[in-house]
Amino acid sequence: MNLSMAPELLISILNTKLRNNYASLYDLCEDLDVHLTDLEAILLQHHYHYDEQQNQIKKGLK
Repeated sequence: MNLSMAPELLISILNTKLRNNYASLYDLCEDLDVHLTDLEAILLQHHYHYDEQQNQIKKGLK
């Protein structure tokens, strides 16, 4: 998966995949061969975080 796309587009795609196909961000990363730490760094850089309870990436810091 290309992580260098516009952050809003990336978040939209990831949230759709999380909602429809994956129980967690970890599962998504494992399946798509994405390093979780790389994705988390991108999320943090653009002021997003992963909400485990809702299995969703959200705007704003924890």
